[in-house]
Amino acid sequence: MLKFSLLFILSSTILFSEIHYAKVEPYQTITIKSAVSAKVLSVDLQSEGEMIGNGEIIHLDDVMDKIELNVSKESLAIFKSSLKINKDILSSLNKSLKRQKAYYQRINKLSTASTNQKDNAFNNFVSSENQYLSTKDKIGNIKKQILDMKLKIERLKDSIQKKSIKINNQYLYKISVRAGDFVNPSSPLAIVQDQSKAKLTLFLEPNEIKDVHDKQIYIDGNATDYRIDKIWNSADEKYISLYRAEIYIKSPKRRFSSLVEIELK
Repeated sequence: MLKFSLLFILSSTILFSEIHYAKVEPYQTITIKSAVSAKVLSVDLQSEGEMIGNGEIIHLDDVMDKIELNVSKESLAIFKSSLKINKDILSSLNKSLKRQKAYYQRINKLSTASTNQKDNAFNNFVSSENQYLSTKDKIGNIKKQILDMKLKIERLKDSIQKKSIKINNQYLYKISVRAGDFVNPSSPLAIVQDQSKAKLTLFLEPNEIKDVHDKQIYIDGNATDYRIDKIWNSADEKYISLYRAEIYIKSPKRRFSSLVEIELK
């Protein structure tokens, strides 16, 4: 009788160790942080607690960025026009240089040509060559200015994009700023959730981990087709003798945060 009682107590202990309680949580909870320094112009407080299909929830001050972007685009157009003009000039100078060089080489060989004529021909040739090289160098500088301006335009576009905080098919849990606030990089802006599916978090004893992927999962006493989707191979930092595991399930029909009983068999 005593042996039977001990066996019953041991079996009950093992069974109890495989029953867990977990909160039905969104698959992911994300804190959106600012990537720039700016003043908050507007926030969509009405959308808190709503699923947002695709929309802007926060707008940061991008007025000067947009002005600078337009000016930069105009500057880029001017640089491109200047590049074309200088390329045409370089083409003309190249023709002139070839003629000056040919003339100098021809007159330099003539014994009948005076020293003054030869010097003038040489000076004209050198002058043409300097103009050609100077224009070629100018073209190189313009090309660099064009590259720098293109980079500036892309940075401004990126900055403008980062100042319009949009979410897509996410649940807006909380907006952390208000119109008129000033934010810096890494300042929290909003908390959003991916509710496309749900997550159950368990903390398992070491003896429960063995063959855990083969065990059937019961939720509130009902058998399911779910399995452990993810398990950590090092003990949890808070529950130091337990191992964190996650089960991904369908989103609840009503609300998240309900408590469910989970049994592993």
